[in-house]
Amino acid sequence: MSKVHNFSAGPCILPQEVLKQASEAVINFNNSNLSLIEMSHRSKDFVDVMEKARNLVRELLNVPDTYEILFLQGGASLGFLTAAYNFMKDGGSAAYVNTGAWANKALQEAAKMGKVHEIASSKDKNYNYFPTNFQIPSEASYLHITTNNTIFGTQMKKTPISRIPIIADMSSDIFSKKINVSDYDLIYAGAQKNMGPAGTTLYIVKQSALGKSGRQIPTMLNLETHIKKDSMFNTPPVFPIYVSMLTLQWLKDNGGIEWIEEINNKKAALLYNEIDNNPLFEGTAKEADRSNMNATFVLTNDGLKDEFDAMWQTANISGIKGHRDVGGYRASMYNAMPIESVQVLVDVMKEFTQKFA
Repeated sequence: MSKVHNFSAGPCILPQEVLKQASEAVINFNNSNLSLIEMSHRSKDFVDVMEKARNLVRELLNVPDTYEILFLQGGASLGFLTAAYNFMKDGGSAAYVNTGAWANKALQEAAKMGKVHEIASSKDKNYNYFPTNFQIPSEASYLHITTNNTIFGTQMKKTPISRIPIIADMSSDIFSKKINVSDYDLIYAGAQKNMGPAGTTLYIVKQSALGKSGRQIPTMLNLETHIKKDSMFNTPPVFPIYVSMLTLQWLKDNGGIEWIEEINNKKAALLYNEIDNNPLFEGTAKEADRSNMNATFVLTNDGLKDEFDAMWQTANISGIKGHRDVGGYRASMYNAMPIESVQVLVDVMKEFTQKFA
């Protein structure tokens, strides 16, 4: 079978050894003659999985003991509302930086809970840059940022200095580079970019920051509910959590965050160098704000689209069609994407230019 170079924006590429282990667990988990997806989530086998997954998060990101780690359901889309319920004071407000589609959706959900200050936005240039030097209102309950923008290919390069708590949606770049968890009161991230399949969402929450909203929080949206029950208030999504655990173990075994950050930098440099030096392509994001996870680019001659599409498809490249809000192409280079696959795309771009420039 020919290798497929999977640049999908999410659900994303996962390590082959993780997929193999996960597929075996579906048939027979831990030699129990039971499938992982049919055994009790209260069984010792799965409780061990949950504990290992949380411990790996703590180890890989150096999460302080004052923070709780949860694996829940609902995706980051539910996280938009969960964050507002738990952190926006009743009758209060929150500050949001609007850097794209997902940041805007987070803002809209928070607006259902109270006043929202949109303190910065890059909408004026179709979200092709990451705003900086914004004023943070001191009366706001928290500042919300989306650290990486999959659709528009931008990424936050420096955490804002803030006197109020910071909440971050890190769905598409968590575990891709070093972060200081202590800079945030809440981090949440859907699994389907760098961790595992869709179906679970990671929450890293400063426990002392909870219980201060002054509002009645629905049981399932109350993070304290899930902390008290070790992420098992209701039946957890066992398979996505298991695959996330395997992926985090793979990351640890290969050298952890420092190892993958170096590789991710090399992958991004390889592709952006070709985009910048190839006359038939140009990037869409401001150079200083380019994402290492999602590179967005377009043809300088759209009349050659059919020819380029035919070439990358022939090379077994998959998932690089750009989002409709940007057009062109988007190459997502999450942790499990090998640099060899990025080189294949670069080689196709070079060959394309030799033929048509």
